[in-house]
Amino acid sequence: MPQPELSSTPVKVVKNVDRERFELFTDDTPGEFIGFLGYRVIDPQTLELQHTIISEGYSRRGFARTLVTKALDIIRADGGAIVATCSYVVDYLERFPQYRDLVADR
Repeated sequence: MPQPELSSTPVKVVKNVDRERFELFTDDTPGEFIGFLGYRVIDPQTLELQHTIISEGYSRRGFARTLVTKALDIIRADGGAIVATCSYVVDYLERFPQYRDLVADR
C-alpha cells in the first residue's frame, strides 16, 4: 500500500476547534501559517471535511498532502470518523486506502 509522501519542511498541525479547522504551520518560532483543512462537526465522533486551502507561497510542495495526512492521523487517534466533501480529501482517500476506515457509515 502506498504511503503518503509528506513535505520535508518540519510542520505542526493544530486543531482549532473555535474556527472548525486543522491549521498547518511551519514548526519554528513563530510558526508561519501554511494552510488549513476546514471541517463541520456532524456529531461528537464525526467531522465533515469540507475544504483544503494552502497559502499561495506554499502550493505544489506537498503541504496539502501533509496537512490531510496529519489531520486524519489526529482524527484516528481521537477515535473519530469523517465524511469527505472536500474533493482533495476524496482523491486522497482513493490514493491512500489505508485511511478509508475513517469514513463514517452513512
